[in-house]
Amino acid sequence: MQVERILPAFLLSLALLLSGCQAGTPVDTTRVAQAIRAAAPPFTVVPAAQGEIIEYGMVPGANNLASALGDLLTQIHWACGEKPSVGQAFSVRGTNSAAVFFTVVDHAQANRQLAGMVIAVQGGPNQFGAGVIADSTDRFAQTANSMLQQLLTSWSSHAASAGSSGPGGAPATNVPLHTVSAPDNSASASVPAGWTVDPASFDGALILHGANGELVGLAMSKEGVDPTNPFQQKMAASHTTQAVDLQNAMFYAYRGDPVKEFTPLMQAWLKAEGVGSTQLQVQNLQAMPGSQTTRCAYASGQLNASGGGATAFQVDFCATTVNQYGYYTISMTLALIPVSLGNRDQDAVKAMIASFKQNQQVMNQEYQQAQQMKQQQDQRDLQIAKMVVDNIHHQGAAAESEMNEAESSEAQMDQGFDNYLLDQSVVSSGGGHTTMWNTEANALVQANPNKYQIVDSPNYWKGVDY
Repeated sequence: MQVERILPAFLLSLALLLSGCQAGTPVDTTRVAQAIRAAAPPFTVVPAAQGEIIEYGMVPGANNLASALGDLLTQIHWACGEKPSVGQAFSVRGTNSAAVFFTVVDHAQANRQLAGMVIAVQGGPNQFGAGVIADSTDRFAQTANSMLQQLLTSWSSHAASAGSSGPGGAPATNVPLHTVSAPDNSASASVPAGWTVDPASFDGALILHGANGELVGLAMSKEGVDPTNPFQQKMAASHTTQAVDLQNAMFYAYRGDPVKEFTPLMQAWLKAEGVGSTQLQVQNLQAMPGSQTTRCAYASGQLNASGGGATAFQVDFCATTVNQYGYYTISMTLALIPVSLGNRDQDAVKAMIASFKQNQQVMNQEYQQAQQMKQQQDQRDLQIAKMVVDNIHHQGAAAESEMNEAESSEAQMDQGFDNYLLDQSVVSSGGGHTTMWNTEANALVQANPNKYQIVDSPNYWKGVDY
């Protein structure tokens, strides 16, 4: 599963739905509080697709966000017969809330492997509510966005029936929307009139351009290269052509911390996209949940590219661990809105992200093709590495051979000179060599020239004549 490719879209969707599009803008949590106060045990179960779990309600006895999360995780423990494994807790920007991702084996349901998220919100003094979304581990990355949307919509409706509005609610816009798809039909989203799909959208990624310079990129992906990696340096030193197509790759020596390295990572990405010198003013930057091999972060702020105006950005991105050949993958969901437009696109961007869908069948086909290409690429990388190493070994062997030949020639010359001083000669008798006095050797050769002959020093046998 390409969880790394899908997770950023879900994280940015979560950030936008619950915290608003403008960085640093506080969110009125009165709606959430009203929903919590109006809710009563047991939890409300939201109708969902088969296999999906969407519930919310009040957490009696909780006195802080941590205890509300813990209470719901305990209920999951009881229901599944196993303690869930949880990631690092995080807060949703601009809200008095906390959330955590989890995985668990549901022993009550034929040992089904579940993945999900629990979110807790404070509604007042000692009043806490919580919601949970979950699905099979192999589906959660694809269904999380829609489940989150359903959770927030139902929670808002519940609050509205109590005379208030919900906790973020469904992204609403008065602008009519229509559905657009990537050229390979691997992804789709609802957009206002005037927005177009970038032809570079494929393999589950969708890049959307607004009529006023806006850009929303969903589940984008790019190859990264660490030029300081030993394998990359060996290829550069040997002038070996890299088999991988790095035309659109980003070159940066990533060291594994997307928070500390956000600015150079973002600049390397933009450079790979052909954007010139860029200044980044980061207003908000925090780590986000990832996986064992992938680390994620969320950032917002303003960028100023050479030749362009100021642009507000929000980005969720994940970076995989650098492999032994110096390659890694960056996955990104990005919203770029010109500062001059203010908040006019806020609701539209929320709606686009919430409506984003990927065609799993198409993605699976493309994923299989990509895996085959990767295997072929790995084999080419191994061949290149072997060629570089063999070349080094060949050079060493050639030097050693030349040295041995020089030493052998020198030894032959030395032995020939010694034989001259001792008045000796080497005589061949067809099957072997014999060293004897010159007078004896000359007599033997003269007596039977067809069988015996004098051996010159270059033809001495090593270990016999010297």
